[in-house]
Amino acid sequence: MSIAAIIPAAGLGLRLGGETPKAFREVGGDALLVHAVRGLKAASAADLLCLVVAVPPGTEDTVTKELTPYVGETRLLVVAGGAERSDSVRLALELVPVEGIDCILVHDAARAFVPVDAIERVVAAVRAGASAVVPAVPVTDTIKQVGPAGEVVATPDRSTLVAVQTPQGFAPEVLRRAHAAGVVGATDDAMLCEALGVTVLTVEGSPDAFKVTRPQDLLLAEALLAERRAE
Repeated sequence: MSIAAIIPAAGLGLRLGGETPKAFREVGGDALLVHAVRGLKAASAADLLCLVVAVPPGTEDTVTKELTPYVGETRLLVVAGGAERSDSVRLALELVPVEGIDCILVHDAARAFVPVDAIERVVAAVRAGASAVVPAVPVTDTIKQVGPAGEVVATPDRSTLVAVQTPQGFAPEVLRRAHAAGVVGATDDAMLCEALGVTVLTVEGSPDAFKVTRPQDLLLAEALLAERRAE
């Protein structure tokens, strides 16, 4: 059996600033999207049969040409994304083969430097029988729940909290059922599964899988990449 991966990369990334969509901002001379694809291909467990990338409408041909040198024998499909992240994943999911796939990964291009072993842990957990799997790291900040006026109403016990990352992994039929349910307001695909009552398993994530969101994150990404190249 094989793996399919979906990368929703149609967002503008307004918090990052600049005119270039976030997935195409460069770190070390390559776009975040290119780094993300390289990471997926480097994971020994991620024997990718199919990679589907959702991009801003009108950029499909350009992105196909840019990514083709990095995918090897993996089938590359590039589709115009939707208005929301969930729309882009759903559109990409429609292109994933129904037969021959035992795990679907959904990965954010903004988490371009996730280590290979974190990807492998997600794939292994799905193949061991989990329906939905997310890499996670402990929350180190004190978290406050606030009310409509900004007042603190509760302080959750942070020992029970984690921050989740990508790639998230799913049994194909579960992910398809989750997107077909039409849940509104989900911020990741695991949340769609939760709405169906599906148990979501966590595996160890990595600090390197941080999400590039703001300009200072680009500086952190440059430093991380320079360190890896030096090694």
